[in-house]
Amino acid sequence: MKQISVFLENRPGSLYAVLKKLKEWNVNLRALSLADTAEFGVLRFIVEHPEDLVTRLKEENFAATLTEVLAVGVEDRPGGLCDVVEVLTQAGISIEYLYAFVSPKGDRAYVVLRVEDLETAKNILEEKGIPVIEHLTF
Repeated sequence: MKQISVFLENRPGSLYAVLKKLKEWNVNLRALSLADTAEFGVLRFIVEHPEDLVTRLKEENFAATLTEVLAVGVEDRPGGLCDVVEVLTQAGISIEYLYAFVSPKGDRAYVVLRVEDLETAKNILEEKGIPVIEHLTF
């Protein structure tokens, strides 16, 4: 799965500028995360057709990139995320970052992961019965 990352200056209105464009373009966000440092922020999100959207963002002078990530379905229960992280930890796979959200149906949670070795992580998770999601659509 591909995620868009947009680098934002830490100043009022920078997040709004991106979100306003997404609204104008009728883009529906499937998942997102915002992290910041003293100097800049990183808005990460999942949408349909990310390749097209990152091109449009760049045309509007946003610092946007595409990143390969994994999304997995997790049972929505205490310890569900821990079980996924345990599988990756035991395989020696480091997690750079993650963000999560609950399904609108309330039965599953979804976790977006950036790991050092995507293909190995995907294979290991699937071997352990943890579903890797190709597209976030509900």
